[in-house]
Amino acid sequence: MRPLEGVLVLEFAQFMAGPSAGLRLADLGARVIKIERPDRGEAGRQIALKNLFLDGSSLVFHTVNRNKDSYAANLKDPEDLERIKKLIGQADVMTHNFRPGVMEKIGLDYETVKEINSKLIYATVTGYGTIGPWSKKPGQDLLIQSMSGFANLTGNKEDAPVPVGAAVSDIITGTHLAHGVLASLIKREKTNKGSLVEVSLLESTLDFQFEVITTYLNDGHQRPERAKQGSAHAYLGAPYGIYKTKDGYISIAMGSLLKLGEVLDCSELSVYTDPDSWFTKRNEIMDILRSFLIKGNTSQWLDILESEGIWSSDVFDYKTLLNHEAYKVLQMDQKLSLLSGEEVHTLRCPIRVNDQRIFSNKPAPRVGQHTEDLIKEFNL
Repeated sequence: MRPLEGVLVLEFAQFMAGPSAGLRLADLGARVIKIERPDRGEAGRQIALKNLFLDGSSLVFHTVNRNKDSYAANLKDPEDLERIKKLIGQADVMTHNFRPGVMEKIGLDYETVKEINSKLIYATVTGYGTIGPWSKKPGQDLLIQSMSGFANLTGNKEDAPVPVGAAVSDIITGTHLAHGVLASLIKREKTNKGSLVEVSLLESTLDFQFEVITTYLNDGHQRPERAKQGSAHAYLGAPYGIYKTKDGYISIAMGSLLKLGEVLDCSELSVYTDPDSWFTKRNEIMDILRSFLIKGNTSQWLDILESEGIWSSDVFDYKTLLNHEAYKVLQMDQKLSLLSGEEVHTLRCPIRVNDQRIFSNKPAPRVGQHTEDLIKEFNL
């Protein structure tokens, strides 16, 4: 039995942040029903990476919507809306990521829904919160990375702002939404009352940077400055970074620079006896390491560093990683068969419960695939 079995979630969310929360709840055993518009379904079905589609929907949609049912409803149609309200009356959780004001127009805002089901957990995602000058702006991952300061942390000193090449704002926001839902479910067990859970992409991305923003706030508001080359963290000193070797790259994390110099037999590092200089003279120290490490192969340096407890690693691409025994032993892969006969090769839920890995056998649904069955099951 999975931890959330028996919990019914209605997902009005689209794209990535809200559905990724639903994905995690579904993986943990919740019954998640996507409420989608007829025919086209949620907009995320058409948002593709590399224009990859399976069974009429984007590959991205399939990765974030496994283990879910699909109920097609036109929320502007009174009959459909009445059925949805009946379903809400039987649900435990409802999520959506419409812009502020949309659910009020439809008649499914929190105050209205609370009258239907006082025990419901009503969880929402916005881009920038519900009030303020940005509340109507589109909440999209790249825009949030850009406006939150996050894009100024990656890359080297002379680089323009560099966004991270993954939907980090969406995913961390979805994680926070799931946290809020789970906490509210626990609270409901004590109070028998529902809750309103609200997260925003901006707030979650700011929280994701709490260590660096806190440093900024307590360090005279000095702007984060990335290292000249091989930068990995704007506020950490040498040797922290990535270095080219004769046949590849090596990453070296924080630690004693003096010990590193001894282990590598790099005498030029021995003069930096003041730990403060490891940050203030970071670029010249990293220059020394760059010119030293380029003389040997990655495996050669790793043999030396790892044997002495220096935190270091190879820098893998996906091909190398996914064929490595260290990856294979995790059993992260899973394959889901679609109604079209096509197959989605993806990753499993990363959480283990009682030492059991969580795999799925239910792929993302077609639009409205379960509508008629759900009407009968919930007497809609």
